[in-house]
Amino acid sequence: MTALPEQPDLIIEARWIAPVVPAGQVLEHHALVIHAERIVALLTQEQSRQLHPRQRRSLPHHLLIPGLVNAHGHAAMTLFRGLADDLPLMTWLQEHIWPAEARWVTPDFVRCGSQLAIAEMLLGGTTCFADMYFYPEVTAQVAREAGMRAQVAFPIIDNPIPGAANSDEAIHKGLKLHDEMRHNDLISVAFGPHAPYTVGDEALTRVRTLADELDIPIHMHIHETAGEVSDAVAASGQRPLQRLADLGLLGPRLQAVHMTQVDDADLALLQAHAVQVIHCPESNLKLASGFCPVQRLLDAGINVALGTDGAASNNDLDLLGELRTAALLAKACSGQPTALDADTALHMATLGGAQALGLSEQIGSLEAGKAADVIAVDLSGVAQQPVYHPVSQLLYTGSAALVSDVWVAGREKVRDRQLIALPLERVLNEASVWAPQILQGDSHES
Repeated sequence: MTALPEQPDLIIEARWIAPVVPAGQVLEHHALVIHAERIVALLTQEQSRQLHPRQRRSLPHHLLIPGLVNAHGHAAMTLFRGLADDLPLMTWLQEHIWPAEARWVTPDFVRCGSQLAIAEMLLGGTTCFADMYFYPEVTAQVAREAGMRAQVAFPIIDNPIPGAANSDEAIHKGLKLHDEMRHNDLISVAFGPHAPYTVGDEALTRVRTLADELDIPIHMHIHETAGEVSDAVAASGQRPLQRLADLGLLGPRLQAVHMTQVDDADLALLQAHAVQVIHCPESNLKLASGFCPVQRLLDAGINVALGTDGAASNNDLDLLGELRTAALLAKACSGQPTALDADTALHMATLGGAQALGLSEQIGSLEAGKAADVIAVDLSGVAQQPVYHPVSQLLYTGSAALVSDVWVAGREKVRDRQLIALPLERVLNEASVWAPQILQGDSHES
């Protein structure tokens, strides 16, 4: 107690705390002590009352957990939510999403869509998100304004995209963004080569070289569908993951998004190079893209994180709902009811996500010294009773609607289910202006 500040900034008392480290631990009637943006102690409530914080919150029916990490998404695509549902991936992309992006995506579009996404994610308990979308500097700025943690990947595609004429220009602008954000505590920057089928060897080799020099992550859609893999094999005789291995891209900094197609050779490569895998179950299900073999990857010692993908293919950014889908899907795919148990699932959405983004020293668990990214989940509802095992109840009955309070770096962003990080009414009004314009121009209009 003597090492603690006499007047910490905040003490949060809760019925339960699941710190994630050590695995499986649930503390009852404990308190989290926060000072200068960081967690300084986990104490019993009786011990905490010997301190005199500037603010004390008592949450007698709540579970405190680390802030959720959404390890893959396209934030601004919230403005395309529901635009082209119930279509195959390539039809969805080629006939609807890509034409809509070419017509509508501007810095103003990205600002509005990113604000809408950040509002939704914060209200659902996501305190850190990874994003890959056009005009990444705009998304970074919106996240900074909201005080939300983000890894922003600048998209790299050989063809022209909004904001960049080719991969060279995209890389140049991305490196400029990295320089601007290098001292920001909340925003980090990653390379975002879109996919093996949209980026050639020359650009990928340059990405690898720069990523090695600057120690920057690489965020990439890989093995999203069986068609992607079979087309690559037909064209080159190689599966995309093997091609990336030959180019030297595999390693702990590579964030392989989707990975619905994993054979024995793929598994060996992922394992040997300690690649981070990011699972997007609901988007994969909706687009019938395939099933990431999560339990098989975990059994091989591969870190698996969780992402929502964009709201255009999900259609929400509810990471707790995603977590439940992931657990149920893992059981069905493996034929094992023990697959992706509650504690492992919570790890995947918190510390696993932090590890995938290279942030596990800062966030992902409620430990002294880490940034105070914390959420409170209200387990007092009818559908949560009785509470035998709070983490299990979180997994199987949880959703964004249960999140009551959110802190990022010790700063309150949601209080009693009310968003205070952004002016929600203004965000909703601005989003409503875009919808009729976009719908009028889409061939999927009904």
